[in-house]
Amino acid sequence: MKIGTPKETFDGENRVAMTPDSARQLQKLGYDCLIEKGAGAAAGFSDAAYKEAGVEIVKTAASLWKAADIIAKVRQPNETELKRLTKGKTLISFFNPAGNEEGMELAKSKGANVIAMEMVPRISRAQKMDALSSMANIAGYRAVIEAGNNFGRFFTGQVTAAGKVPPAKVLIVGAGVAGLAAIGTSTSLGAITYAFDVRPEVAEQVESMGAEFVYLDFEEDQQDGAATGGYASVQSDEFREAQLAKFRELAPEMDIVITTALIPNREAPELWTKDMVEAMKPGSVIVDLAAEKGGNCKLTVADEKIVTPNGVTIIGYTDFPSRMAAQSSSLFATNIRHMMADLTPEKDGQINHDMEDDVIRGATVTYEGEITFPPPPPKVQAIAAQKKPEVKELTPEEKKAQEVAAFKAQTKQQFTLLGVGGALMLLVGLVAPASFMQHFIVFVLAIFVGFQVIWNVSHSLHTPLMAITNAISSIIIVGALMQIGSGSFLVILLAALSVFMAGINIFGGFLVTRRMLAMFQKS
Repeated sequence: MKIGTPKETFDGENRVAMTPDSARQLQKLGYDCLIEKGAGAAAGFSDAAYKEAGVEIVKTAASLWKAADIIAKVRQPNETELKRLTKGKTLISFFNPAGNEEGMELAKSKGANVIAMEMVPRISRAQKMDALSSMANIAGYRAVIEAGNNFGRFFTGQVTAAGKVPPAKVLIVGAGVAGLAAIGTSTSLGAITYAFDVRPEVAEQVESMGAEFVYLDFEEDQQDGAATGGYASVQSDEFREAQLAKFRELAPEMDIVITTALIPNREAPELWTKDMVEAMKPGSVIVDLAAEKGGNCKLTVADEKIVTPNGVTIIGYTDFPSRMAAQSSSLFATNIRHMMADLTPEKDGQINHDMEDDVIRGATVTYEGEITFPPPPPKVQAIAAQKKPEVKELTPEEKKAQEVAAFKAQTKQQFTLLGVGGALMLLVGLVAPASFMQHFIVFVLAIFVGFQVIWNVSHSLHTPLMAITNAISSIIIVGALMQIGSGSFLVILLAALSVFMAGINIFGGFLVTRRMLAMFQKS
């Protein structure tokens, strides 16, 4: 079968769904690769590079759509492109099925199979095909670069002969894939970075990247991201008011604000209001990654950069991935290639459209003349950790009763052990000579003391403790040395073995201790 990639028809789109590298991998799956002339030029991939990779160059889009059995593209196809589909063809691209009912009906009437890359379920096995995350990662990075390009100061603080420059303060609203990419870029550039998200479980990720998580003083339990496929969910009016109040408090301090908040199949929530923009300092920058869905900022204008009367720059570009076309194309082409690998388990160049497979079923929106959107929930549930069971907080009276009960149980156990031990010692004393009992009692007490010392020490300290005690306790070598002069061959042999093993304890214990102490030295 043949897989082809046409030139993108969407205005300003520079990406391409097949790169020379991905074409080589697709050929290993048994496919012949086609590409429209000049399709990769805007992303930096020449026709010569495709020819070298074994890709056939097709002069026109119409010829490519006719020749290819599988079409891979980036943007949602327009009506002209959909009319070129025929029965049995497979289209793989972003498709926006929730807002593209006409497109699905047209694909259905043509009998074509359509795989929407934004519908890939967010389960572990499908991460390699998650094109939304790939593009969001680039958008988050590029948002910080755009902000820096329009910000009049350094990100990092500096102390120079010409004066002191304070570090920029950056607030990132939404800690999804794009938000985390923006956090990583901002902190690496030296800015003081703050981040907010309605999902409290992402606080650890934010803080591990060097940013400060903005908490709300709000009692209502928030929905775990696991219940919504890793996306944010709609919040209550009370939560929204608390959130806006926090943003109003932060607005005058922030130099750069990057908003990434989107809820699937909804208009972007308004999080940065007009009064917040007016409260910001002149020269501040807002980058709205939700501009395509209306924007998180009240004043955002899609695909434009505006400057407000108080000197705040608001960037509403909707093509951040396209502004890094070479990188975006490489990642998207890799997502397509992995999807094709799942569709071609035998690597024989033939599609096996297995609708029992969670990933393929989830991403398929039309199949064999039927609309299959929306898909059923995947059998394998995804991502976030389950909520920990709530532990009931005890009252002071309950705590006291619990401590008394634990003390009584411990006392009872100790008396039982001492009683049993004493009885055993008496039984041994009835038959053993007095000289033996003297040594035996010392031996038992040594075991008891050693057990208590080790048992009551934190596990993290066991290695250094054992290293030192092994060395010190090897004083038993003195007893073994005293027995070497014995007349019995068996006693001499046992004494020599004791000296050997005790020597290992002594030298090994001090060697381990020395190495552990060296870990805390500067050089």
